[in-house]
Amino acid sequence: MLKDKKTTNKKPKFSQYWVYGIVIVIFLAINVFSGLGSSTGNLTTPSEFFKYLKDGDVDKVQIVNRRKAKIYLTTEASRKEIHKNSIKQQLIPIAGKTSNYYFEFGDLQNFENQLNKVISDNNLNTVINYETEQNVWGDFLIGILPFVVIIGVWIFIMRRMSGGAGGGAGQIFNIGKSKAKLFDQNSDVKITFKDVAGLEGAKEEVEEIVDFLKNPEKYTSLGGKIPKGALLIGAPGTGKTLLAKAVAGEAKVPFYSLSGSDFVEMFVGVGASRVRDLFKQAKEKAPSIIFIDEIDAIGRARGRNAISGGNDERENTLNQLLSEMDGFGTNSNVIVLAATNRVDILDKALLRAGRFDRQIFVDLPDIRERKEIFEVHLRPLKKARGLDVDFLSKQTPGFSGADIANVCNEAALIAARKGKKSVGKQDFLDAVDRIIGGLEKKNKIITPAEKKAVAFHEAGHATVSWMLEYAAPLVKVTIVPRGQSLGAAWYLPEERLIVRPKQILDEMCATLGGRAAEKVIFNEISTGALSDLEKVTKQARAMVTIYGLNDKIGNLTYYDSSGQNEYGFTKPYSEKTAALIDKEISSIIEEQYQRAIKILEKNKKKLTKLAEVLLEKEVIFKDNLEKIFGKRPFEKKEEDIAVIK
Repeated sequence: MLKDKKTTNKKPKFSQYWVYGIVIVIFLAINVFSGLGSSTGNLTTPSEFFKYLKDGDVDKVQIVNRRKAKIYLTTEASRKEIHKNSIKQQLIPIAGKTSNYYFEFGDLQNFENQLNKVISDNNLNTVINYETEQNVWGDFLIGILPFVVIIGVWIFIMRRMSGGAGGGAGQIFNIGKSKAKLFDQNSDVKITFKDVAGLEGAKEEVEEIVDFLKNPEKYTSLGGKIPKGALLIGAPGTGKTLLAKAVAGEAKVPFYSLSGSDFVEMFVGVGASRVRDLFKQAKEKAPSIIFIDEIDAIGRARGRNAISGGNDERENTLNQLLSEMDGFGTNSNVIVLAATNRVDILDKALLRAGRFDRQIFVDLPDIRERKEIFEVHLRPLKKARGLDVDFLSKQTPGFSGADIANVCNEAALIAARKGKKSVGKQDFLDAVDRIIGGLEKKNKIITPAEKKAVAFHEAGHATVSWMLEYAAPLVKVTIVPRGQSLGAAWYLPEERLIVRPKQILDEMCATLGGRAAEKVIFNEISTGALSDLEKVTKQARAMVTIYGLNDKIGNLTYYDSSGQNEYGFTKPYSEKTAALIDKEISSIIEEQYQRAIKILEKNKKKLTKLAEVLLEKEVIFKDNLEKIFGKRPFEKKEEDIAVIK
């Protein structure tokens, strides 16, 4: 009995495409069978026809639709050997006499004249008549074909716009339904909090939300209430979405995941409808969690763009989201997690307590957290023995979790490209160089004069940074083209939480060392210092207008963390102050440029020697500088590393 039930359950499901197929087959069958008998004879030619006509074999000529002739033979002629196979065997017998031959002619008037002439010259009794044939079903199909195509295209477009094929989600009436993907205890989500390295503070707050859903009595017994929302804020690649995936893997409650762009649609009112449907589903399965990635797609501050004006579709969607999160109705046991890297543009009503009670900042990892992240991403790799994870964490200051994952993957690819059986230290260093500086272009054509200019430019960076206390110490210098640059220098910056003016000025002076070297050696400058000038200009502008580190401007900042002046048309200072700002920025840069020139003129012989070594070897390291300049007087015991200038 059980087997019989299983076999009955395996019956094929009914599909609407079956109906389409049956209708098409019926139309084709009608069209084919309606044409049977329309041309039952054999195809012949006009010359053969006139031959048969002169021989007296033709009893009747039937002209069809003024372009085709059907030939009927006499009884005696049909018995001749030459006409033995003139009539085809029919699949379905057709009543009445059928034609023996048929052919198509050109002009009807010429054909009639020739036909009448042959009949009169030979005194024949051949009968000529005319007939009009119509293929009713064929004409009907041709008539409705444009409408069928239009309806089919319309259905296809509606399905695509409604976000799915087949089923309820593909119908036009369900276009306002939520597109959220549901994860629950039956879903196979393998990511847990153990897979999230670093981010200790962020993990604690997110884990508490999960714990509240698992053990609500622990908090409600003291009168506490569950947070209604938590907003994950941080730079791209820091692990915001990874934290949400860990929540989906850890929480034993329904987890709805979608992107902010999923609410955006070309139809008016669809976004708000999808928000309503999302929260309706979440309430039905409460307690539950809703995760909205990239919430800035719909959470941008209302009325910020004065050009568009009015109340657009995005604002309607945001208004509905605000109402659902904390409106007039109750919304218990539904937690909203969201992630963004543009918190400055979000609407203030969205950030208030009661909607997003917690704002969790996910920062770039420090050296200890980078080590933990490396340990996670090194698990699936075949590592070389004795690989120092502490060294790798020092080699990647300012790297996000996504960058570290990319370093590990690139190192594995580089090792495989070299035919190695394990991933070693040098493979990781090459991967860091590849990610920071770009791919080496050893075949790029550079003239000897250009190569010499690049060598002195990079040697200038290295010399000035070696002589300054707060400039980042050098790791290596190369004049092999990499990415968009003709040369590159890797340094060991400190990971500072606060920066003092002396430190900024030393960094600016080292950055300008490349152009200063060109001036000292060649007494002319080039366009190769574009990225250097861009960097020092930003640093000088920040000193004057943001951090208040300039004596003449004073302790003022024109930085607006709220972003309210982003769309403003007026500057927050007068024209006189603007001129003073420009003058101070230029003064700071020129002062450091002259300082770099003095350092290089004082060490011109050592600079030249360093450039010659660089031209010879193309890549030099810290040891080469120590041989020329001696030990760096400001050397520190602990070295962090390497960013490119």
